[in-house]
Amino acid sequence: MRLVTIDSEYTAPGVAACYLRVQNGEAAFVETNTAHAVPRLLAALEAEALRPEDVRWVVVTHVHLDHAGGASALMRACPNATLVAHPRAARHLVDPSRLVASAQAVYGPDRFAQLYGTIDPIPAARVRAVDDGETLDLGGAPLRFLHTRGHANHHFVVHDPARETVYTGDAFGIAYPQVQRAGRFVFATTSPTDFDAPAARASVDRIVGLGTPTACPTHFGEIDRIDVAAAQLRWWIDRSERLLEEAIALPPAEADTHLREGVRALMEEAARRVGLHLDESDRKLLALDVELNAQGLAFVAAKRRGGER
Repeated sequence: MRLVTIDSEYTAPGVAACYLRVQNGEAAFVETNTAHAVPRLLAALEAEALRPEDVRWVVVTHVHLDHAGGASALMRACPNATLVAHPRAARHLVDPSRLVASAQAVYGPDRFAQLYGTIDPIPAARVRAVDDGETLDLGGAPLRFLHTRGHANHHFVVHDPARETVYTGDAFGIAYPQVQRAGRFVFATTSPTDFDAPAARASVDRIVGLGTPTACPTHFGEIDRIDVAAAQLRWWIDRSERLLEEAIALPPAEADTHLREGVRALMEEAARRVGLHLDESDRKLLALDVELNAQGLAFVAAKRRGGER
């Protein structure tokens, strides 16, 4: 029984992980990052004396491209694998045209290719959508899939009781190794469009309720002190919800500024609460998350202001 954490080196080292789970000669990848990361995944497989033909499952917790952008390339390399996804995500892996068009509209075709490589359709026969609570077998060990809303409506986590951990995607926050030096430091991600505070709290509680001694967030690596991380996440979600309610009462231009400044202050306060002094390198690492969290809250505020739910 083996669990290997693979640094995809997405944008920088220590930002996004993929996991290789090995059991009795069978392998599963949890998360694929982008097409550029696939050689790293295959090298990790080879280091375990396994072949691409030994990969039974390729799992993506949701279809945001830093998690699933490499799925088609990895599936091409692993001929016996089945791709496992949330029912709401599976169709976007079979036909990724909307995902690609949306990302290219943001980044432009050249920058998109630099970030993500090529994203191709995956044959529907090789994609399996799993229901909440469904279990799949890996070399005699169960992998149990639990739907967890809050960050995205098409998100699940993967409970691995044999290894006593859970692969949490973005549902149990972000824990960059660089900012763990004062103790556990985890913050929630409220990007890009589906943040739902009550659902996010419920997902944290569901993960904690599994009773595993560790969790494996995609950003980044296996962590312990689950109770400490959960308390930090609940605090962050509560404060984000408060910022959201304040923003809804403001004109849109003022709301966006309020959210950007508010999330930046939230990050500083969260660090102070654990005794972490953020230096220039830390702020550079966290700048994108601050911006994306603010954008996610702004998107929800605009929907709520317009009467949508």
